[in-house]
Amino acid sequence: MKVDLNADLGESFGPYQIGNDPDMLDIVTSANVACGFHGGDPEIMADTVDLCIEKKVAIGAHPGFQDLKGFGRRRIEISSKELRYLTLYQIGALKSIILAKGGLLNHVKLHGALNNIACEDLEISSVFTQAIKDFDMLLPIFVVAGTKLQEAATLLDQPFKCEVFADRSYTDHGQLVSRKMSGALIHDPKIAADNVLKMLEEKALTSINGKKIPVSVDTICVHGDNPAAIKLAETVRTKLEKAGIEVGSS
Repeated sequence: MKVDLNADLGESFGPYQIGNDPDMLDIVTSANVACGFHGGDPEIMADTVDLCIEKKVAIGAHPGFQDLKGFGRRRIEISSKELRYLTLYQIGALKSIILAKGGLLNHVKLHGALNNIACEDLEISSVFTQAIKDFDMLLPIFVVAGTKLQEAATLLDQPFKCEVFADRSYTDHGQLVSRKMSGALIHDPKIAADNVLKMLEEKALTSINGKKIPVSVDTICVHGDNPAAIKLAETVRTKLEKAGIEVGSS
């Protein structure tokens, strides 16, 4: 068995640092690079791409709401037209930097509140997926497993990879528990690693209330802004490799 390990990176802005990207890029096999709307700026995008190429980590675009103050985690009403071009604008910006550096754009993954909305709403997820299809019909989308975003990718015949989260809890409907709720975030590296291995072995999520939700798992996310991110990612990777699971992008 082989599984990808990804992290949301490049989310600093100007002099403000979010996470520890250099150390995280020694552990993960894919990076979702912020495209300047919820985090990141042109120079940070370029620096993050440089690090990814240096460390042979697959590079993905990580578009989100234009919400630096809220870090893209506040829900914003948006029209289909706005969503389409917000998506294309951000991905195009990152891809231009990647091409200038001699790299390749490997995937796309929505960020924060926009990702949560797309997971719940087939119309929103379809607009996003169609934008990606029109940009590059072979570009995979990281979709939260078992959600409307996976359904949209399936219906529109766009390549996708099913994602689960090492550091988040799930509702009984397979959605991420709101960060406002107790128990939404998992900070204990051992618990996170045990949960991830269990997901792979059982091919199912276990919700915060103990409900089993069948899923496929292609890639596992560790959030780069989690204070325990480095230790958590190291522990997850070590646990998987000791279980005979190959960690790598495809």
